[in-house]
Amino acid sequence: MTDRSLRVAVAQIDTTVGDFSGNSEKIVAFGRRAEKEGSDLVLFPELAVSGYPPKDLLDRRSFLAESDRTVARIARASGSAVWLFGAPVENRAKSGRPVFNAAVAARAGRRVGEYHKRLLPTYDVFDEGRHFEPGRGRPLVLRVKGMRVGITICEDIWNDKTFWKRPLYTVDPVAELAPLDLDLHANISASPYTLGKERLRRRMMGQIARRTRVPLVSCNLVGGNDGLVFDGLSKAFDGSGRVVGRSRSFEEDFWTIDLPGGRGPMPPEESEVAGLRKALVLSLADYAAKCGFFEAVLGLSGGIDSAITAALAAEALGSQKVLGVAMPGPYSSKGSLRDARELAKRLGIRFAEIPIGPVFEAYRRALSPAFGKGDCVPAEENLQARIRGALLMALSNRFGYLVLSTGNKSEIAVGYCTLYGDMAGGYALISDIPKTLVYELAAEINREREKIPAVILAKEPSAELRPNQRDTDSLPPYSELDPLIEALVDLSLPTDAAARRAKVSPEVARDVARRVDRNEYKRRQMPPGPKVTAKAFGEGRRYPIAQRFGV
Repeated sequence: MTDRSLRVAVAQIDTTVGDFSGNSEKIVAFGRRAEKEGSDLVLFPELAVSGYPPKDLLDRRSFLAESDRTVARIARASGSAVWLFGAPVENRAKSGRPVFNAAVAARAGRRVGEYHKRLLPTYDVFDEGRHFEPGRGRPLVLRVKGMRVGITICEDIWNDKTFWKRPLYTVDPVAELAPLDLDLHANISASPYTLGKERLRRRMMGQIARRTRVPLVSCNLVGGNDGLVFDGLSKAFDGSGRVVGRSRSFEEDFWTIDLPGGRGPMPPEESEVAGLRKALVLSLADYAAKCGFFEAVLGLSGGIDSAITAALAAEALGSQKVLGVAMPGPYSSKGSLRDARELAKRLGIRFAEIPIGPVFEAYRRALSPAFGKGDCVPAEENLQARIRGALLMALSNRFGYLVLSTGNKSEIAVGYCTLYGDMAGGYALISDIPKTLVYELAAEINREREKIPAVILAKEPSAELRPNQRDTDSLPPYSELDPLIEALVDLSLPTDAAARRAKVSPEVARDVARRVDRNEYKRRQMPPGPKVTAKAFGEGRRYPIAQRFGV
């Protein structure tokens, strides 16, 4: 080891998949800023050049060719510092998958090193083994100002056999760094946000730094891309495992630190619910911007789910960019319409009222000959929801709005939602938020002032699709349902074990488990939404629709 130090710059940037021009502009701008501030090494996130995750765009040779051209352009712009940035790089061997997930090092106008990610995750939302060839051979060690810097990429540090009870891979890149007499360990990452993950990351990386006795700096991606949101929170650890520098959460950030011995910024830590709020706001803001939407529309029922969605949308897009539409039907209470109007006023969003009664009656008349005699209650309930969905989509078609669906994870899990009705839309902002957590979010939003009227928080949840309807007519109380869904879905526990964990009867657990399985076909057709829990429906939970495995 040497007594000298390195000035490391951390460029925590928000990238867009496929935006090679925009992404490279950020990399070059922050690289030059770092050099002006005397940095020796500049870190950017994993796959910063292409954006993460590029998915099947990697199958297109034109995509890889543009990545190569962009890497060369960035390398030519580099100066006195080593710029370390992630990019897909072509595998020129005659065997293996056609592309590597690479960390490219550039300095003084040329490429000076390249490291290929060793561990490629294929669990949960990750599917890197589908496209990337794993790196082979020894770790990359860069010489920077006479000091030895070891390079890893994201998952490479998530298999420390001294930290995990059941490692997923036989290879441990961290163990291979130990005998290399390093002065610094640099990790570039695209680690998505989920509730509680930040504490895990901090513990894991702190142990790696202690184990190797080498300072560790990790630059993590920030921003929303489809169903993933990245919190940033890049960090520096000293050789004893203490955090000595940290980025802000859910926003781009840049800072420098002199290692060993120096300290970087340490912004205040926030509560978990405050972080969740920021995650949802960023995910919607980025999804809308990156997909070309400037305004959003949603139905305002006077209930808490639409209230939360509207409040978050106002933060993400600006109040005047959000239209809330009340669509009272034959069973809507006057209080619900009043509460929706008051919510819009408090949030400062635009408000419209479109009654669905006449449309509903027209549907009933048209369907009466086909329906015949008998009970049509379920069909008529769903008709009301589908009329509302059709109206919102019509407004979207007319004005280019992004339609926000307002269903929460609890309802979606058990199918308490209507396909082509309240599930219609372009983005399902709270689809991974259990109902009980919705109330916690409301309290967080109301912490500064009462944006969401107290009457909305106090009322009993109801779809208002038939007289005196309550959610508890069809579902267990959410205080029981949410722990049960967590046990069945997030933890994949057997039904009896889930019942014990959630403290409900085996009969309730079996009924809910059957509903979860039976409604997979609905969830397969719902809009994308941000993953924030351990296992989100959609990409994170891949269950067959046509299957007969019992509960």
